[in-house]
Amino acid sequence: MVGEIIDGVLYTHPRPRSVHSDVEGSVISDLRDPFQRGRGGPGGWWVLLEPGIELPGSPEVAPDLAGWRKERMPVLPADHPITVVPDWVCEILSPTTRGFDQRIKRPFYARVGVGYLWFIDLEAQTLTVSKLIDGRWSELGVFGDADMVRAEPFDAIEIAMAEWWPAVSPER
Repeated sequence: MVGEIIDGVLYTHPRPRSVHSDVEGSVISDLRDPFQRGRGGPGGWWVLLEPGIELPGSPEVAPDLAGWRKERMPVLPADHPITVVPDWVCEILSPTTRGFDQRIKRPFYARVGVGYLWFIDLEAQTLTVSKLIDGRWSELGVFGDADMVRAEPFDAIEIAMAEWWPAVSPER
């Protein structure tokens, strides 16, 4: 089981399955070199898998992936949890987490000021990109199949969506 405390409430759900983990690995693989390491991209970001984040009223929040601009968080904390609100969060929707991610986490991320939210839907094989504008999520686009995507805030590179899906649907 995985547990997260959001606004003082403990939520639990089963650990992600292999397909979830595989897609998570594909996303971080596409983003980490150009944005964290500056290889083939602008650098300037920390991009982390399932980081433990402590925010007021929510001492344990763990998005599937999260990113911080290095100008806001110059170094990763070594001996304590991250207490800086992410600039970007990505949640991978699965049957056991879909409702939680959309009904609990989405409004929480808006309330604390996360700038961008990506939802990856394993069933639909889509990426939904949203940006926080005046405290509300504005959908920037929905992408999938063989789309080549430049998705904010990582629009400096093009992502081949088709490379995310083979492990999700072997019959494709």
